[in-house]
Amino acid sequence: MDYQVMRFETQDHIAVVTFNRPKALNALSPDVIREFSDILDKIREDENIAVVILTGAGDKAFVAGADIKVMMSQTPLEARHFSTLGQEAVLKLEGLAQPVIAAVNGFCLGGGVEIAMGCDFIYASEKARFGQPEINLGIIPGFGGTQRMPRLIGKNWAKEICMTGDMIDAEQARYIGLVNRVFPADQLMEETMKTARNIVSKGRLSIMSIKQVIDRGIQADLRTGLALETQTFGGLRGSLDAQEGLTAFVEKRPPVFKGTYVK
Repeated sequence: MDYQVMRFETQDHIAVVTFNRPKALNALSPDVIREFSDILDKIREDENIAVVILTGAGDKAFVAGADIKVMMSQTPLEARHFSTLGQEAVLKLEGLAQPVIAAVNGFCLGGGVEIAMGCDFIYASEKARFGQPEINLGIIPGFGGTQRMPRLIGKNWAKEICMTGDMIDAEQARYIGLVNRVFPADQLMEETMKTARNIVSKGRLSIMSIKQVIDRGIQADLRTGLALETQTFGGLRGSLDAQEGLTAFVEKRPPVFKGTYVK
């Protein structure tokens, strides 16, 4: 597929996916969601990609929400389909084996927040602004905001953000646990890349396993989660990465991970 409203680049096992409608503040339309979903399919099938970074083109927005002009022409049935399209894309994003970092460089509103919450964690520019402004349009979030936000930051903060439609700045987003780190605007991608390269240097199987165990375990009771951790811990001990990591530690040298199991 030739991408018109997205950019997809890979280098050194890191994929950078960019929402590329800067004149429209990278607003979401069905075409954007379809191209985004296609890119996610490619990432899922590419074993050379170890980490994914998600960002927005330009210096004003990550994603400033859904395209209002598109929404105005939608029937109730079309609106429901648009919501389903967006939710399925975020589920696909969330389900990637590779860790995904959102680098939020500006406005991150509505569907932008909902996509960012589908990533494993969020880094933000000092200029970033977050919000679920759908209430100001007489509607509610439709790409998962009412469900992921309370799970991520607690129901009280989620209710305030969704019910007021007010924007919060990057430091407030970090305070409530929506954002991990905040950087000066000109350092955001550099710092995000630094973390991505750090993750790339680790054992691929271990990274993928950590993501899977945390994501699955948090949806279960503690004992079930602990059992999943034990099972995964034991399984990884049979990998070449585990053997290399333990040997390198004893030999006092940096490990060279391959990301494969013993055959």
